[in-house]
Amino acid sequence: MLTLKIVSPERIVFTGEVESVLVPGTVGQFEILNDHAPIISTLVEGKVVYSVKGTKKELQIAGGFVEVKKNEVSLCVEI
Repeated sequence: MLTLKIVSPERIVFTGEVESVLVPGTVGQFEILNDHAPIISTLVEGKVVYSVKGTKKELQIAGGFVEVKKNEVSLCVEI
């Protein structure tokens, strides 16, 4: 399982455990799964899709960045 935290300048959007996270990277979408290599990447306008107990949830973003380390995924996004 991954621990996901999504924050925007206005509020904390989501905090919790997820199975996967799909983000709109600068050179295309990429998926973050358990034991993903550490990474920091910018995000462009698009959808963030994350899976919570088999249910997919979507969040439209205007941009931001993602950091992954030790199964912790942090998204700082503009909604």
